[in-house]
Amino acid sequence: MLDEKDRSILEELTKDSRKTTKAIAKALDIPRATVHDRIARMETRGVIRRYTAVPDYSQLGIGVTAFILAQFDHAEGRSQRETAEEIADIPGIFEVHLVSGEYDILLKVRGSSMEEIGNLVVDRLRDVEGVARTLTCASFSTVKE
Repeated sequence: MLDEKDRSILEELTKDSRKTTKAIAKALDIPRATVHDRIARMETRGVIRRYTAVPDYSQLGIGVTAFILAQFDHAEGRSQRETAEEIADIPGIFEVHLVSGEYDILLKVRGSSMEEIGNLVVDRLRDVEGVARTLTCASFSTVKE
């Protein structure tokens, strides 16, 4: 589906989506027009879904990150996907993944403190229909995101 040039261009954009086609072409030693055409093709085919900013969350006052594993309660009469979609609408939850194993849903959350994240878990997440139990893991630091 993607050749080595496409993968290299995509890697450059993943590092910095504001990088110009000229800068990518120079870094990869390929013509600028080639870079432009390949990016356009990847956008059209859906390989590149969007461009986004990556903020410094500590400057936004939500520099504490935690991962939460949630166990789904099948007896509640709703699907795991419906439960996950409701969870995704809770402010402070940045990622929601359906996973396999002892727990069914993996969440990435951010807050100003562990206390705030604890309140999110106790007051919001555990009230969602279908959430049976949770396990919260605090992140000490982010090496790669």
